[in-house]
Amino acid sequence: MSAEHIQRIYVAGHRGMVGSAIVRQLSNKPGVQLITRTSAELDLRDQQSVAEFFATQSVDQVYLAAAKVGGIHANNEYPAEFIYDNLMMQSNVIHQAYKHGVTKLLFLGSSCIYPKMAAQPMSEDALLTGYLEPTNEPYAIAKIAGIKLCESYNRQYGVDYRSVMPTNLYGPGDNFHPQNSHVLPALLRRFHEAVENKESEVTIWGSGTPKREFLHVDDMAAACVFVQELDQAIYRAQVSPMQSHINVGTGVDCSILELAQLIAKTTGFTGSVKTDPSKPDGTPRKLMSVSRLANLGWTASVTLDEGIRQTYDWYKEHLRSLREV
Repeated sequence: MSAEHIQRIYVAGHRGMVGSAIVRQLSNKPGVQLITRTSAELDLRDQQSVAEFFATQSVDQVYLAAAKVGGIHANNEYPAEFIYDNLMMQSNVIHQAYKHGVTKLLFLGSSCIYPKMAAQPMSEDALLTGYLEPTNEPYAIAKIAGIKLCESYNRQYGVDYRSVMPTNLYGPGDNFHPQNSHVLPALLRRFHEAVENKESEVTIWGSGTPKREFLHVDDMAAACVFVQELDQAIYRAQVSPMQSHINVGTGVDCSILELAQLIAKTTGFTGSVKTDPSKPDGTPRKLMSVSRLANLGWTASVTLDEGIRQTYDWYKEHLRSLREV
C-alpha cells in the first residue's frame, strides 16, 4: 500500500483499559499506522507539549480515550483533579487536532453526563435536562464540556468530531484498586480475596438495589472503530452536528446485588452476600438507550457472564503485577 493511503492514527490514552482495547482493534486493520505516547512522554494537560506533538506527527485521526477515571470513592476524594485533568487533556487535544488539520476525531465520554433522575433508558436527548449525580459531578461536567467542544468545532470549522458515551465498562486492563476502582472490578477483587481468605461473608456498599449496565471493553473498542469509520452521510442521518454524541451500551442492566451474586458464583465464593445501606448508592438506575447505535448497525456481542469470566481470568493471570502497584 502506498504511503499516501496510510492513516496515521493517534490513540490518546493507549495504556488505559479502553485505549489499549482500541489499539488491539486498530492493530489488525491494514493501512493504519498507530501513534501512541505514554503520559511520561506527553503530558496532555500541558498545552505547549500537545501543540508540539501535533506539529510534528502528521496525525490523520484521533481517538481521545485519555482520561482520569475512578469510582464513587475516587470521585468524592479527588474532585478537583477529576475536573481539571479531564478539562485540560480534552481541550488541548481537540484544539490542537483542529489547528493541525485533523478532521476526524472520536471523543470518549461517559454515561454519567446524564441527569441523576433521567428517564430510563437514557437517550442522547436527556443531556442537560436535569441535575447531575453529585458524587461524580466534576467528572461529568468535564465530559459534557468535551462533547460541546466537539459540537462547537463541527459547527464553526466544519470538522467531523464525534463523541461516544459508554455505559459502565469492564474487562482486561481494568483498575482493581480496592478503593479507587469501579464497582465490577472492585467486587471481583473483593470476592477473590474472600475466597482466598476463606471468609464466610462479603458486604457490598449501599443497598444493592441500584441498577447498572455493563459493557465489555472489547465491545466498546469495536463500537468506537465502527462509529469513527461510518460514512459521514450515514452518521449524520442519525447524529446532527449539534448533537455529536451517541450512546454505547448493551441495553440490559442488573442490580448491584445481582452483579455481586454473579461475581460470587464466578469466583467460587459460597458464603453470604450482605449489603451496607449506610454507604452511598449513587444514581438509582443508569440504563442507556442504544437504539441510535443499533439503527446505525452495531450491537454488543459479549454477554455479562462471559465477560466477567474473561475478566476474572485476566485478573488472576496478572495478579502479581497488580498487587505490586
